[in-house]
Amino acid sequence: MDSLAIATPDRRLDHARRLLDQDDLGLAALGAAVGLSPSHLQRKFREQFGLSPAEYRAQRRLKTLKRGLRAGQAVTQALYDAGYGSPSRVYEDGAARLGMAPLAYRRGGEGLQIRWSLVDTALGQALVAATERGICAVSLGDDAAVLERELHEEFPRAELQRVDSGRDDFLAPRLRAVADALAQKQGQVPVELIGTAFQQRVWAALMRIPAGETRSYSELAAELGAPRATRAVARACAGNRVAVLVPCHRVIRSDGAPGGYRWGLPRKQALLAAESRRRDRDKKQA
Repeated sequence: MDSLAIATPDRRLDHARRLLDQDDLGLAALGAAVGLSPSHLQRKFREQFGLSPAEYRAQRRLKTLKRGLRAGQAVTQALYDAGYGSPSRVYEDGAARLGMAPLAYRRGGEGLQIRWSLVDTALGQALVAATERGICAVSLGDDAAVLERELHEEFPRAELQRVDSGRDDFLAPRLRAVADALAQKQGQVPVELIGTAFQQRVWAALMRIPAGETRSYSELAAELGAPRATRAVARACAGNRVAVLVPCHRVIRSDGAPGGYRWGLPRKQALLAAESRRRDRDKKQA
């Protein structure tokens, strides 16, 4: 008897993922291979892994591209090995996800211009870094040297330029916006989010959580249509590079405990407390 005939749904989904790791199968072909209808496979795959088969396939291509570029492959060879059909496709799709041209990514950000500065905030020092398209990093800490070192590790070959606070027409308003956000003041600023398809979905969902409210990791996973992807949601929150503007501090554990925070639990608790006070104050004034 064919083992697929008696496989549980979870095992079939695992098998579907393994097939996608080997080949770029469309939804119909993938469903036929594992004995599930395309619509059922689409729904269950997202519940299990947090993204659709097409999104998983795109993420796998991106990982393969990154690996090839880091290994020193020529861009053309790396993109074809990753399954992109043409150079234009990788620059339209891949560049948006990498946050830079593939060649620059291979070279550790070489050719990328990033301006950064430090600003004193209500929660200590913040390092704010931006490309021409928006803020790419906001890090919180007490040691300026540590914050700078982490930025260099993130973009080892980029052109990193430190500017004095308020002395750069592009960066100055973004510094003020970060400081305002940490001080619970209104303000918006463009951000450049670099991550996988699933991380992008999680980060977008975080930015929809109103100030003064929280979600558990499991609630956020359910909102994304992926109730079994709680751990993946937690990893995406931990991988957020843009503090406060992408408010991963608003995600807590199901038991009400604050959970982790890459910039320190006291800062997370302070942010949540300040946002709660602001919400209560706004309600009284309404």
